[in-house]
This record gives sequence, C-alpha cells and structure tokens, in this order.
Amino acid sequence: MSSGTTVALIVAAGHGARSGQALAKQFARVGGRPMIAHSHAALVAHPAIDRVVVVIGAGQQRLLEDALGDVEWVEGGATRRDSVLQGLEYLAGGDAVRVLIHDAARPFVPGTVVDRLAAALDSAEGAVPVLPVADTLARGLEPSPSPFVSSEVEKRSHASSSRFSTSLETNGMSLGETVYRNALYRIQTPQAFRFPTILEAHRAWPAEVQATDDAQIARASGHDVILVEGDKMLEKLTYPSDFAEVESRFAATPEYRTASGYDVHRLAAGEELWLGGVRIPHDKGLAGHSDADVALHAITDALLGTIAAGDIGTHFPPSDPQWRGADSAQFLQHAASLVENEGGRVTFIDLTLICEAPKIGPHREAMRARIGDLLRLPTLRVSIKATTTERLGFTGRGEGIAAQAVATVRFSGVSSI
Repeated sequence: MSSGTTVALIVAAGHGARSGQALAKQFARVGGRPMIAHSHAALVAHPAIDRVVVVIGAGQQRLLEDALGDVEWVEGGATRRDSVLQGLEYLAGGDAVRVLIHDAARPFVPGTVVDRLAAALDSAEGAVPVLPVADTLARGLEPSPSPFVSSEVEKRSHASSSRFSTSLETNGMSLGETVYRNALYRIQTPQAFRFPTILEAHRAWPAEVQATDDAQIARASGHDVILVEGDKMLEKLTYPSDFAEVESRFAATPEYRTASGYDVHRLAAGEELWLGGVRIPHDKGLAGHSDADVALHAITDALLGTIAAGDIGTHFPPSDPQWRGADSAQFLQHAASLVENEGGRVTFIDLTLICEAPKIGPHREAMRARIGDLLRLPTLRVSIKATTTERLGFTGRGEGIAAQAVATVRFSGVSSI
C-alpha cells in the first residue's frame, strides 16, 4: 500500500432487535467474549491498519468500556448510514488516507481479507469482499386468498397470518420466477475506500434515503468499487439461530494452550516474605520492586504466555514507582482478565518453588486456596510442589527463591472460527 494512515471504523451503534439477545447484539457474548471484541482485536492486530475507531449508539459508552476498555470511539446516529457519516466526519481533518468500514455484527475478520482489501486500494477508489451465490434464487409471490374465505375481514386476516409469519419472512409466500445468479454476489464487510472518496460520497447522499452498505453510496457518486474474495468467517450474526450456531462451533472444538513462567528474587533481611499470596514467617523476605512474590510472578508470566502478551515487566515495569511494594495479586488478576478477554478460561496451575528455606509444606494449602481465590479456580486445580537444589547454586546457598509455573487455559473454539 502507498503511504498514509489507514483507519478501521467499526459500526456498532445498533440494537440488534432480531438477535434475541439481552444486550445490543454487538455487546452480547460470543465465544466467551463480547462480540465486538473479536473484530476489534483482529483489526487492531493487523499490520495494515494504523488506528481503530468504534461508532456506538447513544448511551452505549459503558457497554463499550466493559467490552473493550479504554478505546477510541465516537457516537453515531439513528441509522447505520448516519453512524458511518458521523464516524467519517470524526476522522475528517485528520491524517486518514484510507478507511475500512466494518459492521460489528460480523465478528470474525480474517487477516487475508484485510490483505486483499488493502492491496485493492492501491489501484481503486473502493473495494468490497464478496462471496458467490451458490443456491438457486427465486422471487417470492404474495399468496392468493383461499376461495373458501368469504368476507373481506377474513381475507385480510388470512393474508396477515400467511405473510411474514417467521423471522425469515417467507412462510405463506408462493414460488415465483428464478433469478439468474451467475453475476450475483453476497456483499460483506469490511469495505475499504480511499478516505476523501467515501467522505465526499456520504456527504452527497440524500439524508432521507437509506443505504444498506457504503459501496452503493460510493457508486452513486460515480466511483468504481471492485470486488475481492470474501470469507465464510465474515457471516453476519442477525437471528438467534446465528448465535446458537456460532456457540455450538466454539463449544465443539475448544483449544487448550499451555505456557510456563519463571521468576527469581533474592532473600534479604528486613523484608516480608510473601509466597503464593500468603505472608510466611521467616527471618528474611524477598526483595524486589513490588512485594517480590516469586510464586505469583511466575504464574502471571505463565498466563500472559498463553495469549502471547509479553511478560510481567511489560505490563508492570519495575521502573514505574506506582508498583513499589505493590501486592502481586493485582498482577495475577490483570493477567487473568486479559486471558478472559481473549475467550480463555484458566483450568489448571502447576507451581514449583525452589528453595532451601522456609519449608513450604506447612503453608501449601493456604497458598493453594489463595491462588484459587484469585483465579476463581477450585483448590484441586492448583498444584504446588517444592524442591531444593541439594545446596547447589544461589537457592542452595539460601540467597534467594525461584519459582516455575505452568498454566493451562481453555479457549472456546478460537482456532475453529
């Protein structure tokens, strides 16, 4: 792609009345996390995208914060087209050169589709992902009243009960003519445009006319929009059955990840000794910027490893004075929340403490219970072992304590979606 900033605009201002969800569907949980979190994470992670902005409805800021935390957002309008225009106007005057407009109702965004859209904008004003139509297409005809229906009232009642009686609005209709399908495509999002082109097109579009996507708005202003290959992963979630199908796919093929963590702190006089979230009486304590709890630090790194999110120093730099003397429990809970946001659930922790003293046995159950509480795990899923190095090395000389941890996390079908 040519130089300039590429912005992804996620349109998430609707209410999803047909979805059957308690919340607006873009904030409903899909595969263990809010629907919008899936597409937001995919777009943020893509190297061709420099910035992601979410367009939300009035009064939805708290829902967005609960779903994504502190992210860039703008309030949309009463319709999808109004919301897109508000998002584009928000970006106007900035450095946006290209924009990808995506519906939050399509949570799973393959990077390969973004690649194709990005490449298309090198030579086109706009591009959209599409899928060919494989099924036979036909028009539906309004049913004729039964010859046995006599009164006008009965005729109206018959028509009302036979039309639009399901969410798909088809029951009672008759089969009409077949539609030639070879030149027909199913349009998906994200749709990509050169920013000045789509901003001008939206500004020129009549306010009283509704549009179902942005490509038709661009074409109405005389711009060509080219087609790129879409993906079945980009299916839109609209009806309760769509949500049920996706959840069944998540539940059917869970993914398990295992990662390890390791930490060391030196023993020093005048310090408190914290291990596994428990204060242990000892003549020395562990020295460090925080409370130096090697057990919780090792587990924290193991959890971060399951989502490839760096290490504890990345999230809580020892150079930052706010973490001086901090309770390491907050480090562990932060890592656990990041795992949960990625659709993961901690299923097992295995911890090994390496030291000559103190004896770990008397405190083992208290540590298991504390770690279980912090991770919302039953104690039977927290294993703590202790060993020595037969007086070899720094732990053998009583100079410090080391900890090794292994975390197992279940992700609900991430790899299959």
